[in-house]
Amino acid sequence: MGNIVQCCHSLSKYFKCKDAPAPGEAERSPLLSSEESECESPSMPDDLEDNLLTISPGGKYPALEPEHFLFPDIILSSNLGGDVTLVEPMVCLLVSEEEEGEGQERSNRWRSRGFSEVETQTEVETQIGMGVQTQTESQADVQAQTELRVCNNQTVEREVNTLRDTGASKEMAVQEHEILSYTNTKLMEELNTDEGNVVKLQQTTVAAQENTDVVRTEPTQENVTKSECTSVMPTEHNNNTDGNTESQTEVQPTKRSISSTEVGVNFDPAERGVDLTQQSYGEDEQTGQPTVASDQNVNEKVCNVIHTKTNMSPSEDPTDQSDLNADDIQCHDPVKREEDDDIKTPPPHEEEEEEEEEAETKQTLFLVDRLFLAAPHVKAPPSQESPEDDRPQQCDADKRKLSIGDAVALQETDFTVRIQPPGKESFELQVSGQMLVAELHQVLMEHEISCHCTCFSLQLGGIALDSLSELCSVQGIQDGVLIKVVEDPYTVRDARLHLRHVRDLLRSLDPADAYNGVNCSSLSYLTCYTRGDKDSVSVGNRRASEKESADCSPPEYILPGCKDRPLTPLQPLRDDWKPFQCLRVLTMSSWNPPPGNRKMHGDLMYLNVLTMEDKELNITSSTRGFYLNQSTTFNFNPKPALPKILCHSLVELLSQVSPAFRKTFSALQKKRVQQHPFEQIAAPFQVFTWIARHGDHTLDCVRAEETHTSRMGQDEQTAGQSREWNEELQGCRELARNSLQERLHRERSIFKTNSDFVAAATRGAVAVVDGNVMPLNPGEAPHMQMFIWNNLFFSLGFDISEHYSPLGGNTAAHAAAICDLRGAQAYASVDVEGLHTLGTAVVDYRSIRVIAQTIVPGILERNQEQSVVYGSNDYGKTVFTHPRFLELLDKTSKPLRIQRHQVLDHSNSSVELCSGIETKGILGNDGRPYILDLLRTFPPDLNFQFSETEDSMEVPRECQIFGYPQRHHHSLASLRPELIEAFVQHRYELYGKMVSRDLIQTEEQAMEQSEEPLSETRIADPATSGAGMELQRRNVIMKACEAVGSVSDSCFDIRFNPDVCSPGVRFSSECVEEVQRQRQLLWDVAAFLLSNQIPAVLRDCLDHSAVPMDGATLTSVLHQRGVNVRYLGTLLRELDKVEDRGRLSHVQRISISEVIIRSAKHIFRTYLQDVESAAFSAAVSHFLNCLLSSSSCFADSCSDELLSRRRSRRRRSNGSRVPLLTDSVWARLTPSELWGRIRTEAGDYYHYTIDSASIDEVIKKHSLQRISLLREIAIKTGIQVQLREYVFESRHRPVFGEEDVVNMFPVVKHLKPTATDATRLVQHAQVAVQQGLLKDGHELISQALTLFSSVCGVLHEDVCMCLRLLGRICYILGEYADALSHQEKAVMSSERIQGIDHPQTIQDYTYLALYCFAGGRLSTSLQLLYRARYLTLLVSGEDHPQVALLDSMLGLVLHGLMEYELSLKFLQNALMPTSKYYGATSLKHAQSHHLLATVYESKGEFRSALQHEKEAFLIYKSQVGENHESTEESSKYLQSLTQQAVALQKAINHIYRNTPACIPPPKFSTPSFPTILQQLNLTCGIILVTLSAKEFADLRTEMKGKEKVQWESWKKT
Repeated sequence: MGNIVQCCHSLSKYFKCKDAPAPGEAERSPLLSSEESECESPSMPDDLEDNLLTISPGGKYPALEPEHFLFPDIILSSNLGGDVTLVEPMVCLLVSEEEEGEGQERSNRWRSRGFSEVETQTEVETQIGMGVQTQTESQADVQAQTELRVCNNQTVEREVNTLRDTGASKEMAVQEHEILSYTNTKLMEELNTDEGNVVKLQQTTVAAQENTDVVRTEPTQENVTKSECTSVMPTEHNNNTDGNTESQTEVQPTKRSISSTEVGVNFDPAERGVDLTQQSYGEDEQTGQPTVASDQNVNEKVCNVIHTKTNMSPSEDPTDQSDLNADDIQCHDPVKREEDDDIKTPPPHEEEEEEEEEAETKQTLFLVDRLFLAAPHVKAPPSQESPEDDRPQQCDADKRKLSIGDAVALQETDFTVRIQPPGKESFELQVSGQMLVAELHQVLMEHEISCHCTCFSLQLGGIALDSLSELCSVQGIQDGVLIKVVEDPYTVRDARLHLRHVRDLLRSLDPADAYNGVNCSSLSYLTCYTRGDKDSVSVGNRRASEKESADCSPPEYILPGCKDRPLTPLQPLRDDWKPFQCLRVLTMSSWNPPPGNRKMHGDLMYLNVLTMEDKELNITSSTRGFYLNQSTTFNFNPKPALPKILCHSLVELLSQVSPAFRKTFSALQKKRVQQHPFEQIAAPFQVFTWIARHGDHTLDCVRAEETHTSRMGQDEQTAGQSREWNEELQGCRELARNSLQERLHRERSIFKTNSDFVAAATRGAVAVVDGNVMPLNPGEAPHMQMFIWNNLFFSLGFDISEHYSPLGGNTAAHAAAICDLRGAQAYASVDVEGLHTLGTAVVDYRSIRVIAQTIVPGILERNQEQSVVYGSNDYGKTVFTHPRFLELLDKTSKPLRIQRHQVLDHSNSSVELCSGIETKGILGNDGRPYILDLLRTFPPDLNFQFSETEDSMEVPRECQIFGYPQRHHHSLASLRPELIEAFVQHRYELYGKMVSRDLIQTEEQAMEQSEEPLSETRIADPATSGAGMELQRRNVIMKACEAVGSVSDSCFDIRFNPDVCSPGVRFSSECVEEVQRQRQLLWDVAAFLLSNQIPAVLRDCLDHSAVPMDGATLTSVLHQRGVNVRYLGTLLRELDKVEDRGRLSHVQRISISEVIIRSAKHIFRTYLQDVESAAFSAAVSHFLNCLLSSSSCFADSCSDELLSRRRSRRRRSNGSRVPLLTDSVWARLTPSELWGRIRTEAGDYYHYTIDSASIDEVIKKHSLQRISLLREIAIKTGIQVQLREYVFESRHRPVFGEEDVVNMFPVVKHLKPTATDATRLVQHAQVAVQQGLLKDGHELISQALTLFSSVCGVLHEDVCMCLRLLGRICYILGEYADALSHQEKAVMSSERIQGIDHPQTIQDYTYLALYCFAGGRLSTSLQLLYRARYLTLLVSGEDHPQVALLDSMLGLVLHGLMEYELSLKFLQNALMPTSKYYGATSLKHAQSHHLLATVYESKGEFRSALQHEKEAFLIYKSQVGENHESTEESSKYLQSLTQQAVALQKAINHIYRNTPACIPPPKFSTPSFPTILQQLNLTCGIILVTLSAKEFADLRTEMKGKEKVQWESWKKT
């Protein structure tokens, strides 16, 4: 573990009396403020704008905590997490469709803003508890309900009945979806802005509820039934003449019937848990997107109600987990209607008048996915400031407006400049005002005209520009200004960088760097599938030509039913990757370095070049440029050679002397500039591919030199210098953060420095494991050695000096690294000014864990006792505290939910701490306070204990039922931050319910007393009565606080003592009772996880709000609910108890695979540590054979068959040619032994029993795929295998050979800072979109995209998320070209930063296919769907809900291309999984039957069409009744099919009888493009519904009336 203090202590022992030398100047920590550069800490409560974004350690936005939002149902549905959420439920919204011709084109484009109405009345003082309840499918009916709770010193429960959406003409997807729309019908009262204006906001609270079989919204989510995951996408139809828009309009139904269903209220706050924090650093490496937990009984036929409820504390100082209240949202909302005339929305009463006047105005109802709620995965702790603290901050509205305005200004500062390169014509370049001059310099180095130049300066008006200045700050900068490129003299460093740049240009189309995982290169294959038809001009012509000429036949391995899973198509050969060889050899000359006399002439270095004409050139690099010299291999003559040409660029010189180079380099440049920028830009973090083609190794002088400098611990960019990482990282965090520009500069610096730090740490860790770094203590055992390389401190994940023996030894030391990294993320996210954490990265390479940290200045100069001034280094034997650390840590205690507590030190004196006792505070020589060893930041998990010392009496019954507590390998098992937030939310609801109930009783008693005849005493002393009521209220709050475990008796404030279970920690006798309460609170959390969160995970999967595809996405789903991966065994046991477990077979399959692969990874870690370097490939291939091969005979391996002469003579008499590697311990591993160890590990760690006797039995029993298992084990362990076809079923030869193991790459875990202002904009965009304000949402997301790109670069998951959102909005608006552009970038970005076969990439491919089809690129759409299906088969297999979605889409696209036979194959294949995963009587299944019927009708096979449509009709009839529009339309379609079948039969009969008759020929319907597009939209979860103004008004009146009735009935009860 990276316990730097313990390491230094060990070093001091090793060096005995010698002081360890300091590594250099003060260094700085990359505990980079993870997401926020704002002061989210409670230390700055006066800055609301900063507090707005205070977030939780794992990804929580406390500002968006439901209890503080004006629109809690919107917030509860928000997805505020990160990585991979493949499934997002749908929701609907009513929006008004304006008439044609109103306003300008821009206004028309965004007109759809009159979202469906109903305002919510909320006062500042009002305590709001919101809960969204959604009821899922019953076999008899589809019901939905939303519950809104409003507390004004009381809890108000009301049901809002839902609008059941019905299908309209031929649109089966609408028939599939039961659309719910409920609206809060209270007018929002005056909430003043800073100007005193009255703001009236409209809110549409919508929840979409479908049958568990509704069409899903995201490609991996085919059914959505959770209000917690809702998202709204309103829009209008552009009244353009564009064919695409017209087709969108055509797919809209024209009418909807409205019906209501009665649903009983069954509220239990325990059923609601919120996971808004997300940080995933353990074995899983996945950051999931948190969702709101909800509870739903999956076993019941009659649907239970999902409760999502949040109450605002009625106390004076509640732990509100947010710094934003209703007032703040009102006055700071950037999308306020009063602030912008263009986006004004008329008051409600005006809308009603307009609706009455314009009867023909329609309301459009959209059902879309939760993609719009996919916020960036910002990880930081929640703030817990009280509402009282927030209210005075309303004056910060101007700040908020300024911040948003500044973001808008960022987009408006783009302008054009003219660049004048030396000796060439000037050219125009679009730049941004926020671009640094250095960034412009880099852009010019990549530009086609100036790419060969590297050493130059930029001048404006004869004045050189400062490289660190922003363009907008340059004096005289304006649109069209001329900037000159002036060549500068070279230095040695410049010459080396120039040589590297030339090398990069020559290899710019070579994928070798991406295969090898170097230079931040990664693979992308999208252009292989999208390049074909981009040149077509006319959409109509293209569509017609594609129907005629497109080759729609997929490869054999993509067809349904094919069992082959070839690997070669995973990385297809791209045409633009064909080698362009410009030179045979470019290398450094052996005459380097120049002698002293030549240095006096300006010589910097010498190069050797062999041209394609086989001409050898010796080149001198001088301060003036490059020229040929007269040297040869054995003769040094630096004098210029003929032709005596001096060129400032090496490319120019080579172009002069080699015609072949000039021609080939020109062709190379043309190919390079044709590439998409997203394919060329380096990613911020290296992405490794688990499988790669075997390529030839080529000569590369730059690579060789970089390897040399890397071994020396030098940075290749700084010519032999080492960077002061600690100083850089800490200095970046100390930058000013007051204005938007300052925050952007700070966050950009943090992100870039952190990115460089991670790259350096990775290189250093690899060098350490490879043995290229000298240890500080070479005399110690290898696992105890420590290293310093490039001013970074490296330690290994082993127990040093038995420091972790009380916690579990080496296993604990291995786990402690990740726990410490999570803690570092948490504290960095809180971002308390003045508190510093170390830069940390954890690298697993060749099964050895290496912890890289920056070095605290001066720590190596002092011994252990002098270093630590806070905390303990010996588990409580000696404890220190320090007022400076107490003050700083106290600011973090609220957001991190850490209780301030006292422990006893060695002298039995009480010592106060604000963190775990193992957290150490050190004052560096630079004067900064550092905290390290943060492994106890989060509370311990009492379900998993290292020692069995628990009193069974205190273990809750829920835990005992599940078989807990269980013995664990170490005592560092901690709870996830998502679980902590969900538990706190759960307790908060209980608290609000108790307070509301008791206050109501108190007030009723007071009213009863007031109705009695008043005595003179009461009249004379009203103050006494008031004081009594106040005392009763306080008693009520105190009682509720005690009941829920609050540390305060006056307000809700749950915190955890991290030391209650720490070994060696002692508490005073006065604290015994409090410690016992804290232990009980921890047990309550453990029981909550088992009884609430694990069932919630199964519900998420059962209702398809989460559809895991592989181990990473399964881990993400678990983490969203706060469930650790070690609970996989419990999850599997609970899954077996589910009544509809057949619908969860894919989850069971992935879970079992994950248990097997993770257990194998644990074994592989110890297996590989004893392998010698020469045998790595043989050992890894042997392990893979034992794990995955069906063969029991493995060939004897000898690495490269190198023989020792002496040994070979000795063994010659025995007939042995060499000491075989099979003599090693690793070689004696057998498949049966490995499987036995896997079963044991699965039982010990995951507490899951694998009954099968071999891996073959498990694979057969659960239909696992060996290729998927290979992918999982390779990704988790860092193995890279060769791209070829593996025959796993062969029993006569092993699957893997030594040559199949190409490489082992490091698996890196690190901090992920991002842009906080951009995150805030995304949050505002979510609110705007959910209110129906698409224009505002689009603008805000565009601004966020600008900020994210400015801070993180374009290749980042947050940028990718923004691109997805923009693409979806543009698609809904019918702007297919823009949607295609955005989604294409999103796919490329996802391929580059996630991986070409990542589930998120598959999802992005699917939606790009939809947009391509809508844009008329049918052939491209088909190829993209084929690619998505192939990747899905490779990752998950064919038995998966995602395959059902893709097959339905493929069937529709092929139907549109009139490829009926192929269409039938895919649609028939989709029928079975649809029935399996959604139910045979589901509406989803009915739609599948209908789609088949339409294809059979097109083929003229009316008998089959009738059969399938009858099935659909019966399902509709049983599910929604005979009078439902879906049923009626199905009935009409049946009649039409019957008539066509009769007509066809009559025609056939007449033909057979040769009877002349005037019988019209039968009509075979051909699919129309709008119809197919509509079906695709519905399959992907986009529903368009139109309501007339009268229908809309009737709906509103009906719902208001029902709400009033419910209110009255509640008051009576």
